Amino acid sequence: MKGDRVGAALDAATAALLAEMGAAGHWSGELSSSALSTATAVVALALVDRERHGDLIGGGLGWLATHVNADGGWGDTTRSQSNISTTALCWAAFGTAEADEEYREVVAGAEGWLAAAPGSAPVAGAGRGVLAAAIARRYGKDRTFSVPILMTLALAGRIGWENVMPLPFELAALPHQVFGALRLPVVSYALPALIAIGQTIHFHRPTRNPLARWIREATKRRTLRVLESIQPASGGFLEATPLTSFVTMSLASMGLARHPVTRKGAEFLRASARADGSWAIDSNLTTWVTTLAIKALPRDALASEQRLRLREWLCDQQFRDEHPFTHAAPHGWAWTNLPGGVPDADDTAGALLALLELGAIGPAAALAGNRGVNWLLNLQNRDGGIPTFCRGWGALPFDRSSPDLTAHALRAWSAWLPHLSSIIPKYRERTARAIARGLDFLAASQRADGTWLPLWFGNEHSPDDENFTYGTALVLTALRELAGRGYTMPHDMMRRATERLAAMQNADGGWSGGAGGPSSVEETALALEALAGTAQVGAVENGVQWLVGKVEAGTWREPAPIGFYFAKLWYYERLYPLLFTVAALGRIAALRV
Repeated sequence: MKGDRVGAALDAATAALLAEMGAAGHWSGELSSSALSTATAVVALALVDRERHGDLIGGGLGWLATHVNADGGWGDTTRSQSNISTTALCWAAFGTAEADEEYREVVAGAEGWLAAAPGSAPVAGAGRGVLAAAIARRYGKDRTFSVPILMTLALAGRIGWENVMPLPFELAALPHQVFGALRLPVVSYALPALIAIGQTIHFHRPTRNPLARWIREATKRRTLRVLESIQPASGGFLEATPLTSFVTMSLASMGLARHPVTRKGAEFLRASARADGSWAIDSNLTTWVTTLAIKALPRDALASEQRLRLREWLCDQQFRDEHPFTHAAPHGWAWTNLPGGVPDADDTAGALLALLELGAIGPAAALAGNRGVNWLLNLQNRDGGIPTFCRGWGALPFDRSSPDLTAHALRAWSAWLPHLSSIIPKYRERTARAIARGLDFLAASQRADGTWLPLWFGNEHSPDDENFTYGTALVLTALRELAGRGYTMPHDMMRRATERLAAMQNADGGWSGGAGGPSSVEETALALEALAGTAQVGAVENGVQWLVGKVEAGTWREPAPIGFYFAKLWYYERLYPLLFTVAALGRIAALRV
């Protein structure tokens, strides 16, 4: 392909991404509207005060009715396939709002879809228990999302409380240090749900065990005080509509509609409602998309004043205090600039790399970077990998080591190694050891076919919703970066990953989450960035033609729902195609100079 076409496409993509920078000097993006979020918000507001919140309830139901899939179910986004969790929650929303008659056809369609779902049964009588069991099976041992869904169905009268598993909310009265050792059935970020939903289930169906019942009664007030203390100023737990809705509906159903947590939760839901009647899964991914933009753009694309403002802004987003409910140490970064965010490995690594991309490291950035590196070092698990939020929990996916998070951390550590303070004894040696351990983890977690699976991204068109393209591309990009800095790679994992990633290319030249699915801009761009400059020349050339063709045709900005939020909740982000395209074409163009 002629270089001028690549250059022209890169210029167009770069201009489009720069145009998305907000007046405050960073990027905010826009998350997809979510049927699941809309349904949970409707249920919560209906239980708090149906009359007061009637405008938003009506708007939400209208949006759901307008955006139901042709098969009668709902997916997590308007571009997603129907799934049992979202369809069940939408069905519950119409029931809670007493709108079954008004939306008779929509409700009947949902019931028909649920009755035909694999492992389910007609949603009446004994079939309701079968539906509950099918939802529980979708999440396995992880009750972080299955129990809230079942509770919502019970609150709507769609299933009985006997189908809702209890949660040990009384454990929230214990010191947080014991949580990891207890291997709870919910993940580390879900303490608000553990307290509120656990109390609600106990309220509606108290345990039969006298001792357990006494303990739960005795700890209700104390754990509610814990819940109140960890609610952020915005009212939104994690800035997430579903989690905040589950907490809000839980307390309202117990007669606590005027409790401070309930009131603040309802205010957050009102403030985050969209004009079309829908809700997104989260307020924004501002910090995440900003760091992606900084890393993707050519350095000369940003003026010196813009780089200075971004550097100051990024330093301001670093946490200064221990997080109130994950108890993460200070000096990590979250995905959002809003108060409900939680520091995590991926966003901390992204911020560290972005600081270096912004140019000269002054005293403030050097301090922030050194602290961020140390934060990541303290997160590393015994297996050498990096989890999302908390070291050592290990029982459930979001608390286990993940290849994509580990690869991102390795990139950040290796890039910052020359900039680490010599004042701290053996700081650089410790970081070098962490890199070696991380590489060993990646070698051990590579699959037999040469691929890695990511945590935060999937693909509905792949078996088990897995996205081998995203995971393999991110790890391979990191390994190639480290190899360029002189690190020795264990075994032949780079060769195997390179060959397998190229082999997953579709006949049209693009990539999906695995071989055979529909090609997407995001997955194609990530694969190209990882493969550019390797021996896979033919695959790269065909991929470049596909991607440049999309830019030239003006169809490259349509996002694909490949993002995984918490507990298999799909989303797409409007900026992802722009971010990944600029990064990929920039790398291709640099190699062709």
